Amino acid sequence: MVKVSVILPVYGVAEYIEKCAQSLLDQTLQEMEFIFVDDHGPDNSIELVQKMIADHPRKQQFVFLKPEHNLGAGMARTYAIPRAQGEYIAFVDSDDWIEPDMFELLYNEAKRQGGVDLCCCQILKDFTDGQPSEVVKNPDIPSGIMSAETKKYFLTHYVSLFSTFIYKRQMIVENEIHFPESRSADDSFFITSALVFANSMSRVDRPLYHYILRPGSVTTTKDSIKYQKRLATFSSLMSYLKSKGVYEANKDEIDFIYLKKGYLSSVFNYIHNSLEPRKAIIEEIRNEMMQYVPDYKRNPYFRKNTSLRLLDWMIHNCTWLALKIIPIYIKKTNQVV
Repeated sequence: MVKVSVILPVYGVAEYIEKCAQSLLDQTLQEMEFIFVDDHGPDNSIELVQKMIADHPRKQQFVFLKPEHNLGAGMARTYAIPRAQGEYIAFVDSDDWIEPDMFELLYNEAKRQGGVDLCCCQILKDFTDGQPSEVVKNPDIPSGIMSAETKKYFLTHYVSLFSTFIYKRQMIVENEIHFPESRSADDSFFITSALVFANSMSRVDRPLYHYILRPGSVTTTKDSIKYQKRLATFSSLMSYLKSKGVYEANKDEIDFIYLKKGYLSSVFNYIHNSLEPRKAIIEEIRNEMMQYVPDYKRNPYFRKNTSLRLLDWMIHNCTWLALKIIPIYIKKTNQVV
């Protein structure tokens, strides 16, 4: 029986993929499969992995898929999900690496708690420019069945570290949880959806995943229209959750996620990535938010969040000030946009 299936999209990571693949080969959990999706990259990343495992005892655990054309990381993961055989599914980026006991610890903890829907660990942000590594944690909540209040708390406090989780495959398949076609914030789409549908979860209180922040990666490359892709992602998220009949039960929390990760992050992204940000574009982003969350000022989480209310006021009433303050805020808080 395959206990954990790990899905890895691969595109242009020849410099890093061998370290990633070695960390998979070193996993202490034996009943695994590793699904590499060749996303039509410009280098020999896949060949490097195939050479590494040619004579390795775990060779049969490696699966290589190749779609007809480039899909982008999110859709490449969605492409691989139906092929996964594991009781749980996990995702690793092919330029990151993991501790050797990551999946054994996560799987055993998930089973110890009765086979929970989700189990997560902490993450280490490793910077290639010499900055010290930074530990990032998801909220500390009780293990086991999630109460309504626990779920609300996690939804409004989680960080988008979808690769630190293992997900019960049955939950993903039954609810058609997927990554969106838009190529931005697809991790937020997936983890939000999983959290909404999950009934139980647990955690391992250790940093087991190394998230490498390097020049040229998707998260650090400037893109002046990336905000449009982000808005499309959160539009899709709202439509998906409404179509599944789970939006109303979690309306306040989902709306707050949209306000933070859809609306505000899109404004930040646009200002950060544009040489000459225009007031009209910022108004366009805010107008789209108003279509999805017209009653946002009554949202209890928004009302309690002084920083969010102040930023929204500046964006709406004093755009010129927002254009000056937001770049400073981004730099001070070390946000990735």
